[in-house]
Amino acid sequence: MDIVQYVNADGHYAIDVLRPEWPAPDIIRAATTLRKGGTSLPPYHSLNLGDHVGDDPAAVRENRSRLLQSLDLPATPCWLAQVHGTTVIDAARNTAQAVVPLQADAAFTTQGGIVCAVLTADCLPVLFCDRQGRRVAVAHAGWRGLAAGVLEATVQALAVRANDILVWLGPAIGPQAFEVGAEVREAFSVQDKAAQQAFSACGDGRFMADLYQLARLRLHRMGIAAVYGGQYCTYQQPQDFYSYRRDGDCGRMASLIWIQ
Repeated sequence: MDIVQYVNADGHYAIDVLRPEWPAPDIIRAATTLRKGGTSLPPYHSLNLGDHVGDDPAAVRENRSRLLQSLDLPATPCWLAQVHGTTVIDAARNTAQAVVPLQADAAFTTQGGIVCAVLTADCLPVLFCDRQGRRVAVAHAGWRGLAAGVLEATVQALAVRANDILVWLGPAIGPQAFEVGAEVREAFSVQDKAAQQAFSACGDGRFMADLYQLARLRLHRMGIAAVYGGQYCTYQQPQDFYSYRRDGDCGRMASLIWIQ
């Protein structure tokens, strides 16, 4: 993994982030936070950025402050109230988000200095940018949102030709750990028979699902070929990632993207 450690100016703390390995323009900045470097106590230890999981609100505020300072973000991230849906917002117009985050599962911007963000702990964070570095977006894609079309909605909001889009698949639960029922397989296969290849039977009518492959199939159907990432497993890498399926009560990682 391309892990980068950021130490604050006075050396009092350091946070680790995962930097995407993709050929984005230099003006594009992106990262996914890891677990280390925060103040949250177990079971949220340590850099929990989710304010909806039962953690001490003061710890979450401090963790978000550390994120802002360590990555030298140009603005407070546009946090969303995620609901496993397909709503995409223009982050630059989300003026009320500091008080009440809007319900959405994706955000985009064409303006510099606006930070789009989603929170995950097994669901798939998907980062988008165009080859010219003029548009960026991020989507929260659990299986429900993925089946409902959150990636398609995000691409539509970007309003860029498919061959001009670069995509990075951030850390999510891997295909060896994501066991689902037949209804999940059906939700995808009724839309695209090719999606059946992303499921392998594991007995008693259950299947192991590959979120990464499902996302790639949907992106390729839209004509997007430049897809990177997708080699992590939040469930099997507890030292780096939160996993709701593994731990139940746990923190959330942030995946962020912005135009410098």
